[in-house]
Amino acid sequence: MRYSLLTALAAGILLAGQALAEVRVVGEVEYGVFTTQYQDFKPGERVLSRSAQPIERTEIIPAKLGTKFGMRYSLQGKVQDDVPLTLLYLTPGVVTPEGTRHDKFVVQQSMAVGAPLDVMAFEFTEPHEIVPGEWQFMVFQEDRKLLEQRFIVR
Repeated sequence: MRYSLLTALAAGILLAGQALAEVRVVGEVEYGVFTTQYQDFKPGERVLSRSAQPIERTEIIPAKLGTKFGMRYSLQGKVQDDVPLTLLYLTPGVVTPEGTRHDKFVVQQSMAVGAPLDVMAFEFTEPHEIVPGEWQFMVFQEDRKLLEQRFIVR
């Protein structure tokens, strides 16, 4: 009996700590195309940019090399070493040169406690990545969906 009571008490404390550590989105969510002055992109090339890179608000994404699109948002309640975020990219079917099809990409992202803004973005750096159709971006903490945004690439 004593063991069960201690186990239940410990579980309650752990669950209470997890509830306090849940993050949530606060403020405006920016979404669309990250703007750049650079125009002549080559396959495999990325242009480094600042975190304050402007975003042209749109759901329609140009299907061209060098296009970077996604979301920038602020999370409240981030705790160091907390459960990481899961960034889920649903695609219309990216097919690699080797013939492997990817209907989704999943990225685990540690909490960036000191960062005032977080970003989820995809950049077309290779011709095979440029797939017209609906792309859906979602941010989760465990099974809890924090954000969702749809884009149409054309």
